[in-house]
Amino acid sequence: MIDHIGIPVTDLARSMAFYEKALAPLGYRHVMTWEQHAGFGIGGKPEFWIAGNQAPKDRVHVAFRAKGRADVRAFYEAALAAGGTDHGAPGVRPDYHENYYAGFVRDPDGHNIEAVCHEAYLG
Repeated sequence: MIDHIGIPVTDLARSMAFYEKALAPLGYRHVMTWEQHAGFGIGGKPEFWIAGNQAPKDRVHVAFRAKGRADVRAFYEAALAAGGTDHGAPGVRPDYHENYYAGFVRDPDGHNIEAVCHEAYLG
């Protein structure tokens, strides 16, 4: 089980603004800042960290678990409004499994950020 993860970003302030808006529909909040790092989490524990003023050499993929399809859509819309770019509109991805519902965006540094739920659609 993963306790936390961190990714490099070029501009901490820009990325903090992006993630504060993009992750809000999933219940994540900015929990703390330490030096050039910002931690986001649920319930006061930082689980997702961004490390500022670093030039990412490689792009990463991070998937956040959503409570349902509406939260996936809300994440996607919030991330686009915050300056992210489309990397796959919310929808079912049957290649993964029949109930895999996800939306993908690129953050300001080009990282592939996903919100996903696995529950069957009940209407």
